[in-house]
Amino acid sequence: MRGGGFPAEMVMDLSAEIKCLEGHILKGGSLTGKEAFTISSVTGPDIFDLFASANRIRAHFRGNTVGLCSIINAKSGACTEDCRFCAQSAKSRAKIEIYPLLKKEALLNKAFEAKNAGAKRFSIVTSGRTVTRKDLLEIAGMISGIRETGLLPCASLGLLKKDGLLLLKKAGLDRYHHNLETSERFFPQICSTHTYAEKIRTIQAAKSAGLSICSGGLFGIGEMWEDRIDMAFALRELDVDSVPINFLIPIAGSALDSGSLLHPFEALKIVSLYRFILPQKEIRICGGRLQVLREFNSLVFAAGADGMITGNYLTTHGRSPEDDLKLIEMFGLEVL
Repeated sequence: MRGGGFPAEMVMDLSAEIKCLEGHILKGGSLTGKEAFTISSVTGPDIFDLFASANRIRAHFRGNTVGLCSIINAKSGACTEDCRFCAQSAKSRAKIEIYPLLKKEALLNKAFEAKNAGAKRFSIVTSGRTVTRKDLLEIAGMISGIRETGLLPCASLGLLKKDGLLLLKKAGLDRYHHNLETSERFFPQICSTHTYAEKIRTIQAAKSAGLSICSGGLFGIGEMWEDRIDMAFALRELDVDSVPINFLIPIAGSALDSGSLLHPFEALKIVSLYRFILPQKEIRICGGRLQVLREFNSLVFAAGADGMITGNYLTTHGRSPEDDLKLIEMFGLEVL
């Protein structure tokens, strides 16, 4: 496991250990794999001590602001890839909309809606392994239009190479999104049509093109805590800027439709773990937030998050921007 092995014995006084690790992080230290595993073992009343520590780390490194972004499913379904968690996958039988790349006018209308709802970023997301040259040129025009609204344009277009990423950068793209999804060890269990190494190369190409990087993953897909920790260390090594955390929502017809939702406290513990491992990075809560956290949705910031997607996701419903703005205000934070 990246960053060190597992502890030989469990720490007896977890509350004191968490506080000690918090102080280490606040002084500029970094977590080892052994220490990350200690955090993953927290249960019972100690979990609230973990949330409190993660909250203080968030406030210290990220301030009292929350970054809001919104996404649009700009091209839906008909994907060649076999990602087991995805309703748009080639092997999915889920009943979803299937359509080609949206027109620029329709996309920009959604961008204006996102801006009026308080979003800072707006991301174009397309299904498929990558996009055609024709679609790439059309998307470049959309990115220029998004930039003109005052929003920061982001994109998630699959396994792009550096020349395509440079074209988008020139058009005004600020950030490229490409999730690792899980650990290198577990990735072959959820996808066989592309590799973890290809994902790493895409992120490195985006960085070399001068783009900000958004990369995280999906939890509740059968992975172990070791996989969650390994992915966090991989993201730390890649030095990404924003880390989206998604929770699986089993969708009828998808390969993982028989899965169960994570327990809300397990999901929040993941958020806190990632705040400890990636203290200076944006931790953004994305898909599955409402369905998994339910009554505990209001604890996302207390557990260490400082960003979220507002509005709907790709094939599932999200939370209204109005409700998210109220939550941020009630927590005493401000929209970035």
